[in-house]
Amino acid sequence: MGTPLSVQLRTTTSSAHDAAEGSAFIEELMGGRACRPAFVALATQQLVIYRALEDVLWSHYGDHPLLAPVMDHRLDRVAALEEDLGHLAGEDFAVRLATGELSVVPAAMAYANRLRTDHTPEVMLANHYVRYLGDLSGGQAIARLVERHYEVDADGLGFYRFAGIPKLKPYKDRYRAALDSLEIDAGTRSRILAAAVESFELNGRVFADLAAAREPVHAAAGAPT
Repeated sequence: MGTPLSVQLRTTTSSAHDAAEGSAFIEELMGGRACRPAFVALATQQLVIYRALEDVLWSHYGDHPLLAPVMDHRLDRVAALEEDLGHLAGEDFAVRLATGELSVVPAAMAYANRLRTDHTPEVMLANHYVRYLGDLSGGQAIARLVERHYEVDADGLGFYRFAGIPKLKPYKDRYRAALDSLEIDAGTRSRILAAAVESFELNGRVFADLAAAREPVHAAAGAPT
């Protein structure tokens, strides 16, 4: 037997994963050196990306043999992000997003457009893995740190809660087992791995754009330098 897909995904993406997690924006946010508006900006980008991700997943791939084993509405994040932004940015957040008052950085728009216009089963499976397994894993630590550093209460952190999944580790184990049970050829596997690396790189570009856009906002909010 060859290397399980879940193991290959973890090892192949490790460098891109580390680069995204080590971005200046994420390090400052997690280290308490940013500001609450920076977290609101992050949630805004996530909403744009997850709207594209979930629109495409459920309209094109709900029954696709490559994705059906991991598709699960309990993972959906759009509704939670909308509730979070209603709490964090005001009930008129949708209007403010439409008018640009809540800004979307170019890299987030490019990521969303990539998902909407250039999707394939391999691309969508890779992004499903990168996004949702990341939310179930490192996302939990992000929620704790944001709550501690920026006094964001539970009403603004619904994105990181999976109410329908009471025990995250067994769920993640089953998710990886579902990936490993897929019957795919070498070409399909290679395309999934490449798309997973690309997903982390797209995330990294979003964080880079956020770092550039939020620097004056951090200063105005009194973030330490």
